[in-house]
Amino acid sequence: MNIALLGYGRMGKTIEEIAENRGHKIVLKISDDIENHDLKDKNIDVAIDFSIPKAAFKNITTCFKNNIPVVSGTTGWLDHYEKARKICNEENSAFIYASNFSLGVNVFFQLNQKLAEMMQGLEDYKVDIEEIHHTKKLDAPSGTAITLAQQILEENSRLKGWQLDDADEDEIPIYAKRIEDVPGTHAVTYDSPVDKIEITHTAKSRQGFALGAVVAAEYLKDKTGIFTMKDVLADLFQN
Repeated sequence: MNIALLGYGRMGKTIEEIAENRGHKIVLKISDDIENHDLKDKNIDVAIDFSIPKAAFKNITTCFKNNIPVVSGTTGWLDHYEKARKICNEENSAFIYASNFSLGVNVFFQLNQKLAEMMQGLEDYKVDIEEIHHTKKLDAPSGTAITLAQQILEENSRLKGWQLDDADEDEIPIYAKRIEDVPGTHAVTYDSPVDKIEITHTAKSRQGFALGAVVAAEYLKDKTGIFTMKDVLADLFQN
């Protein structure tokens, strides 16, 4: 499979290593403006986008217009997500966006959704989310923490939204910490006067995020439409 890397920072380099170890070829690496590059002659099967928020929308939609499916893990640009989906469908392309491509995190997402469903009737428990990342992470809270919050909100009608740090009684507080060289830790805690329930995912390196992105790209090749990591996991479990 021929892969274009949109964003060639630390994550891009890790994706490159894993993709090549799995027998794929990196045919394009973009760290500047995508319009400076000719996409047509590269025979690109899938693009993997881990760029920066201000570049993501242009990167993704330019690929759609060149008949290149996209796997994107860039966070902080989602104000334009619905427009990107629309362009994907108009161009008959394919797209997977995930706030976190780690296969373990996506299992964690499913656990979080199930736990939220079980806890929604227990009013004595107050829920909060904590996320810890390296100091170079540009956005706060993380996209993963926002996904966790949105899952809880879907299951609990008493909660109206989330806030960074200071939250009202009917909101989920998300606490974001930045510590040198932490790949990513996320914890969801339900606390009551009598006990506490907590689920945590701790990343040990960037390898898990990069592997999940490559697996998602393998899944997306030759498909048309918009998919999620649930589709990727279902395919893995089926096989």
